[in-house]
Amino acid sequence: MRGRLRIAIIASARFAIREPFAGGLEAHTWSLTNGLRRRGHDVTVFAAAHSDPALGAHELAVHWPKLSATAARDTSMPTRAWMDEHHAYLQVMIEIAESAHDRFDVVHNNSLHYLPIAMARAITTPIVTTLHTPPTPWLESAIQVHACPVTFVSVSAHTAQAWHHVAPSSRVISNGIDLTRWTPGPGGGALVWFGRLVPEKGADLAIRAARLAGMELDLAGPIGDQAYFDSTIRGMLGRDVRYRGHLERDQLVPLVGAASACLVTPRWEEPYGLVAAESLACGTPVAAFARGGIGEVVGPGDGVLVAPDDVPGLARAALRATSLSRREARAHAAARHSVERMVEEYESLYFDVHSARRS
Repeated sequence: MRGRLRIAIIASARFAIREPFAGGLEAHTWSLTNGLRRRGHDVTVFAAAHSDPALGAHELAVHWPKLSATAARDTSMPTRAWMDEHHAYLQVMIEIAESAHDRFDVVHNNSLHYLPIAMARAITTPIVTTLHTPPTPWLESAIQVHACPVTFVSVSAHTAQAWHHVAPSSRVISNGIDLTRWTPGPGGGALVWFGRLVPEKGADLAIRAARLAGMELDLAGPIGDQAYFDSTIRGMLGRDVRYRGHLERDQLVPLVGAASACLVTPRWEEPYGLVAAESLACGTPVAAFARGGIGEVVGPGDGVLVAPDDVPGLARAALRATSLSRREARAHAAARHSVERMVEEYESLYFDVHSARRS
């Protein structure tokens, strides 16, 4: 331990940082904040309303700015949600710019918004930004405004390569999970799929694969796209495929731990694959599409990877995964995906950028 740092973490303005988490980004913020505090650091979180009270978060106030009637009628007027989020990050970045030197040693932008990057030159305190997604036009634009003073982190080598054209020096720090909370289960039950129910996560492909394999399937997670759920998922449910809801972790962990295998079915280039790591921590092997960073999480001893969108191949992979060692799956998760490892790597980076700015 090289001393106590004062760290600001800018989180999502869209979803509260509390269980059950809306997604991996919110879980990452919660784990990182609490891990840093356990190591003695002073962490201030800027997050959406209704976040976990234990975080003591400063609310990213998503308030509709007062627009004139003329501005509101303008043909280029973006959606209300876009304006709300823009206004929230604009406010917090101005607040940090006015006080960061006295309040913080490091500012960590753990959001997906472009303003913390675009406004980084207005802040004397070093800024770290974690890249959680494939490249987006707003972030690419912000990075290319003058000389960007931001230190970038990617959640996988795949993500680092995807951003290399604008962030060539990105350091890879993969996400971590709390192994004291994601605990092993007995297995032997139905297959499981968990995550956000949106088209890009491919729950419908998991259902098709489970039925081809002749196995039951439990789904769990927030409905992120109601139209997708209603038009695609709802009609596929039945006695062999059940939607268990958006579960708290103390309900989700036993469900995952009881499963014979976990299906991971991204239609997009998955930046990391937190669901896969959480499943392995429960001792549950993974059958997944080899897309994005999934191959950095799942190894040959704890899962089976198949070509993207290959549903028959995934069905065969699910059957093979059920015979893999649950003890080995858990051991691999402990060795590669612990939250302690992740926090230590972020802490080391914070000290590096803080020291570099002082020198």
